[in-house]
Amino acid sequence: MKKLLLATSLLISSFTPLSNAQEVNVYSARKEELIKPLLEEFETAQKVKVNLITGKADALISRIASEGQFSPADLILTTDVGRLQRAKEMNLLSAVDSELLQSKIAANLRDEDGYWFALTMRARPVMYHPDRVKTGELGSILELADAKWKGRICIRSSNNIYNQSMVAAMITKFGEEKVQNWANGFVKNFARTPKGGDRDQIKAVVAGQCDIAIANTYYLAGMLADTDTENQKIASQLKVHWPDQQGTGTHVNISGAALLKHAPNSAAALRLMEFLASDSSQQWYAENNHEYPVVAGVETSALLKTFGDFKAEDVPLQQVGELNASAIKIMDKAGWK
Repeated sequence: MKKLLLATSLLISSFTPLSNAQEVNVYSARKEELIKPLLEEFETAQKVKVNLITGKADALISRIASEGQFSPADLILTTDVGRLQRAKEMNLLSAVDSELLQSKIAANLRDEDGYWFALTMRARPVMYHPDRVKTGELGSILELADAKWKGRICIRSSNNIYNQSMVAAMITKFGEEKVQNWANGFVKNFARTPKGGDRDQIKAVVAGQCDIAIANTYYLAGMLADTDTENQKIASQLKVHWPDQQGTGTHVNISGAALLKHAPNSAAALRLMEFLASDSSQQWYAENNHEYPVVAGVETSALLKTFGDFKAEDVPLQQVGELNASAIKIMDKAGWK
């Protein structure tokens, strides 16, 4: 496949225009290696040049806001519904009416007004060391506030959007009062002050700093598939527990795409969104990134299957995004650093 004309960081201030050619300009919070092969395939199949800028999600959203009507960006690809909803509330997005996207992507995985659509799904279960956690000891996510878990839990900080969305989803299921009571007890059970990313929580369990961690499955899968044998060895020691399988289901979130309000190439951008929701693109995501497909009938990766089947929570993710501020308030009140 031919190389992208432009794949650069936020230091590049503008795209290089192509004369007499179709193009689409993408701001991506997904790392280049996690999206570039699909963009190259789209270029070849659709004869549309993709210009790519990658960066941190929040920085990209701020950049789009500051560029305003002069922004060259057509499409934003980012992780977590909280960020997509934030971009919508900042009036940075444009609604699209795509029969294909609406038919392929379940209603709870897209904005009801068409402002954003999920492209992949990621689960956030409990991971534990079987030598220190007995079979049947884990149950509902709410039970992690019980005193028996005191000093046994590792998790990222409250600044992390994945945790904010997890708490927001709990609000939709259990209500603010119940979630506040849960958070108060949950924080008391931390083994250490939250620090690092999801992989750091996984490593902390294996190092004996805690017995369980909450992390996204693709981090564990990525470590198991790593060429670094030490990462493989660490990840292989943990098992996955799917909370609330007899109740509301395990928390899931997404990566997604949205058309930008001032997109200069909106038609081409919509074609790219629809391409990323195709069965072949979904299969590539599943096998290479170890994320769950959002399109029915597309198989998950063999590695993810080793974690077992699970019941995912059926929560409208738009509500999760809208409740982000409430979730942060609860986490702050509980003393979640």
